Amino acid sequence: MNLYQKKPLDFVQENPEKMHKTSLFSGDYMMLGLNCLLPGQEHRLHSHSHQDKFYYVLEGEGLFIVGEQTHNAGVGEIIWAPAGVLHSVSNQSQVRLVVLMGMAPILMG
Repeated sequence: MNLYQKKPLDFVQENPEKMHKTSLFSGDYMMLGLNCLLPGQEHRLHSHSHQDKFYYVLEGEGLFIVGEQTHNAGVGEIIWAPAGVLHSVSNQSQVRLVVLMGMAPILMG
């Protein structure tokens, strides 16, 4: 699949039972994917001990929790979750939420 010629939203998939994850790219130093949350779905609080993570909202609006902070983010906004910090996302709206998600390891040197 040549993603340089495709739009990320062309790869969105939905699952009525739980958030759907689609991997777009995975390499030694970065993973890029899409998360699609239908109304009422969530990705519960979790953390990645050795990976920073970002969410870039492509469609809809979500409630993001990162550490002690809570933020409603819409199209065009970026949420950053540093390694080791608890984070979650939920869709409390009436339309689907699609986020481009990227994770990269902390390189120990």
